[in-house]
Amino acid sequence: MQTMIDRIGGEPRVRAMVERFYDLIETVPQGRTIMEMHLKGHGLAHVRPEQFEFLCGFFGGRRYYHEKHGHMNLREIHDHVEIRARDAEDWLELMEQAMAETGVPQPEAKQIMATFRRAALTLVNMAD
Repeated sequence: MQTMIDRIGGEPRVRAMVERFYDLIETVPQGRTIMEMHLKGHGLAHVRPEQFEFLCGFFGGRRYYHEKHGHMNLREIHDHVEIRARDAEDWLELMEQAMAETGVPQPEAKQIMATFRRAALTLVNMAD
C-alpha cells in the first residue's frame, strides 16, 4: 500500500508545497496573522524546514520531526500560540491553495484537507 507521501509525489512535492504555503503566508492578507504568530516565535526561516520535516512523517514518510524532537504532538507544538477559528480557516485556505498550485493530485488533496481541517480545529484555543 502506497503512503500518502508517495501518492502526492514524495519529498520534493512536500517541500514545494511547504515553500509555496509560506510564500503565501508572507504575501497575502490571510497570512498576516499567521506570519505574526511565527515572528513572535522562531520566525519563518525556522518554520519552513520544521513543517517540511513534520509533514514528511505526517504523510507516512521519514519521521524527521520525530527524530529531532521526539514527538509529533500538534497540541504540544502549538500550545504557546493563541489560535482562533479564523486563524485555522486562514491556514487551511492557504494550504489548500499551496497544494493546488504545486500539483498535489485532487483526490489526495481532498483527503489531506479533511485531515488538516480536523487537526487545525483542535488547535483553536481562543475565541474570535
